[in-house]
Amino acid sequence: MQISPSILSADFARLAEEAAAVPNADWLHVDVMDNHFVPNLTLGLPIVEALLKATSTPIDCHLMIEDPDRWAPAYAEAGAGSVTVHAEAAKAPVRTLRQIRSLGARAGFALNPATDVAPYEDLLGEIDMLLLMTVEPGFGGQRFLDVVLPKIRRARELVKRHGGEVWIQVDGGVAADTIERCAEAGADVFVAGSAVYGAADPRAAVDRLRELAEGAPRPGGAI
Repeated sequence: MQISPSILSADFARLAEEAAAVPNADWLHVDVMDNHFVPNLTLGLPIVEALLKATSTPIDCHLMIEDPDRWAPAYAEAGAGSVTVHAEAAKAPVRTLRQIRSLGARAGFALNPATDVAPYEDLLGEIDMLLLMTVEPGFGGQRFLDVVLPKIRRARELVKRHGGEVWIQVDGGVAADTIERCAEAGADVFVAGSAVYGAADPRAAVDRLRELAEGAPRPGGAI
C-alpha cells in the first residue's frame, strides 16, 4: 500500500518544506494542469525540475493536459519516477507509454470517472500503473465519487486476469473515511491531498492513511 501526497493541496510558496514534511510518503504526486484539458492551471515542467532537486522522494507526475504525447517524455527525462497520461487526451498512447518507460520512468494511464476500463485491457502490458480518477479532474478538495468503486473492482479483475504487475492508483477525495473502501475494491496506490496537507501533522496523516489501507480486507476477502 503506497501513499502519494498531492502537492496540489500544499503551500506552493514552500514546496521544498512541504515535501520534507512527508518523508514517510512513497511518492509525491504532482498534478500538471494546462487549463485546456481541465479547467485549472497549476504546475509545469520547471517546477517539477526544481522539486526533483529539493527532495529524494520519487515524483509521481499526473499530466492532465492536452497533447500529452508531446510533453510526457520530457517529465520522464527530467527524472520523474512515474509519468501518467490520460486516455481521453493521448492520441498515440502506446508510443507515448513506451517512450516514458524507455526514459526510465514508470508509465501510468489515467481514466476519468465516466471512462470505462474494459476497452483498455489490451494496454495493460504497456503500463505500470492504472490511475482511476475518483473525482472529476481539475480541482482538489472534491467529494469522493462512490460510483467509481465498482470500476476499481473491475480493474483489479482485469489486472489479475492479464497476469501483469500493474498498480491501481486512485486519485480524488481519498481520506480516512474513504481509503479503506478503495483498498477493499483493489486499489494499492492512494493519492491524498487535503487529507495530508490539510492535517495538523502531515507525516502522521500519511502513517494513518497507510494503516487504514493495510488493514482493509482485500478483494476476495483476504487481508
